[in-house]
Amino acid sequence: MKQLLSEISKCTICAEHLDLGPRPIVSGSTESKVIIIGQAPGTVVHRTGVPWDDKSGENLRTWMDMDNDTFYDPKKVGLVPMGFCYPGKGKTGDLPPRKECAPLWHHQLLQKMNEAKLTILVGKYAQDYYLKEQSKRTLTDTVRNFKDYLPNYFVLPHPSPRNNIWQAKNEWFKAEVLPELKKRIKEVV
Repeated sequence: MKQLLSEISKCTICAEHLDLGPRPIVSGSTESKVIIIGQAPGTVVHRTGVPWDDKSGENLRTWMDMDNDTFYDPKKVGLVPMGFCYPGKGKTGDLPPRKECAPLWHHQLLQKMNEAKLTILVGKYAQDYYLKEQSKRTLTDTVRNFKDYLPNYFVLPHPSPRNNIWQAKNEWFKAEVLPELKKRIKEVV
């Protein structure tokens, strides 16, 4: 695992497409109990090199009822984005994760993280990649039907503060999904 993470840290496969240059950000261990597959680092995470080191990460940790020490312990939590580097700025926010990372690295990482008991798919990019045709028509429908994907996957919307409006429109998320997420996290970690 150490060798694989070292190889990933040197990856430059999509460097020509990255405004801020490559800085692959991923963490995990052969002992990781939970794997969180998210989107891609934002500018703050690109700068600090710490996965989920932003408001989205704070929200995610709150949703999981998990403190920083547990969240950043690779023996407990593996943090694997769909795109390992900051993809750049688009018209309405960050660009989508680069498509090179997941096919190149995910299988190798997940094979080594074979102690994992729970994989959390955060956002539509991760859900579409892993659920394929089992994904519902919209992210809302996929998350509303989260039990359909258990025990293999737990699906969540992106925890960005920009999604607070989505949460306000979908009160069932806090009432039904988050309690189940917290319960499963406690069982596994």
